[in-house]
Amino acid sequence: MQIKKHLLITVIGACAALQGCTQTGDAGLKEKIAQMLLVGFRDTTLTENSEIYHDIKELKVGGVILFDYDVPSKTPVRNIKSPAQVKKLVADLQQIAPVKLLVSIDQEGGKVNRLKPVFGFPPSVSAKYLGAADNADTTAFYAAQTAGMLAELGINLNFAPCVDVDVNPGNPIIGQKERSFSADPEKVAEHAGIWVAEQSKRHIISCPKHFPGHGSSMHDTHAGSADITNTWSAAELIPYRRLLQSGAISLIMTSHVFNANLDAEYPATMSKKILTGLLREELGFDGVIISDDLAMGAIADLFPLETALEKAINAGVDILCLSNNGSVYKPHMTEQVIDTIYALVKSGKITPERIDESYRRIRQLKQDFL
Repeated sequence: MQIKKHLLITVIGACAALQGCTQTGDAGLKEKIAQMLLVGFRDTTLTENSEIYHDIKELKVGGVILFDYDVPSKTPVRNIKSPAQVKKLVADLQQIAPVKLLVSIDQEGGKVNRLKPVFGFPPSVSAKYLGAADNADTTAFYAAQTAGMLAELGINLNFAPCVDVDVNPGNPIIGQKERSFSADPEKVAEHAGIWVAEQSKRHIISCPKHFPGHGSSMHDTHAGSADITNTWSAAELIPYRRLLQSGAISLIMTSHVFNANLDAEYPATMSKKILTGLLREELGFDGVIISDDLAMGAIADLFPLETALEKAINAGVDILCLSNNGSVYKPHMTEQVIDTIYALVKSGKITPERIDESYRRIRQLKQDFL
């Protein structure tokens, strides 16, 4: 009897360390699926009538992403108005969350900058600026400034640094947006490593992107397909190799680029050859893989949602980024996605073991950082 009692206490303690056990059966499966979702929403304050309130408290989604601009309505009113407002919004979201949330943002600096001076935040500089300066102290200064600001707001995940290599300076979404540190992959790796280190000091999760490399593309995956078959080279993997060698990376974002030499059928986000074969097996990454936003044209315009979800999860994606900030805003999107993935599991197209694998990685990430 004493042994059984001790075993029960041990199991309860282990569950508590992981922020609470989920239910078994169908309810447990849906909760695990919900932890795999990082969703966007339309609120600057939280009320019980907010859709995101229901998504977090009842559906138990794993994370949210904040934006300063609402694309469907073409208005600069989404989630960000001022430092005090953002801090309260984030705190309120965390307060209702059954499991602590990943609260994310794209705060690279320069042109990809959600926390702008117009809202009362400090000025930032681009990766291109830092790469051109090529001074470790300068990069560390701006990285520390960003990390400190995010920590103060309660934001715990930054989709930065961008480690795309500036192969094509005319690239409309990387080169022209000044998001790459350099055309030299070793220099990209060096400055990205500094950025990651500064964010880690403040317990901000870093997310290098966009795997396997978006810097050589001629087109923007927001707008549609971007074929890098004839422009990509293995040198674009060097920043990932260096960061993985340092042991500092727990999360990597996919790209929706298409490369027939790596996978003749699917873009990277939906490719098992690229995410499992290349990233996990060849490069040895065992952390969390998050998709780039599934509302982007390279996915949403070319594949039905059900197909995109099935292929991405089976390819190796652990967290699905669903900004709901594409051309059309979709009410009740989160519930629809959970139900779709649930049906895919029940039909045998996705195995319960595959869901469990992602769920374990996500829980480990949260345990390590939050």
